[in-house]
Amino acid sequence: MENNKRICPGCGRKMKQQFIGLKHCKCGMSWKRDIGYFERTEDMVFALERRKCGKKWKQVPVIRYK
Repeated sequence: MENNKRICPGCGRKMKQQFIGLKHCKCGMSWKRDIGYFERTEDMVFALERRKCGKKWKQVPVIRYK
């Protein structure tokens, strides 16, 4: 399966990209590169975090909880 064409295992629709490495579906499922598929809850907040990799700073998606 190509990385840019994630299909939701719950409803079969194509998932929409929020950040690079993070995709969502209308039915409440999400996919994150290091976690895999998971169901969203009300207390999840998706954000970008700046991390230093060597000499460069990269923005990576993180999940925070309220």
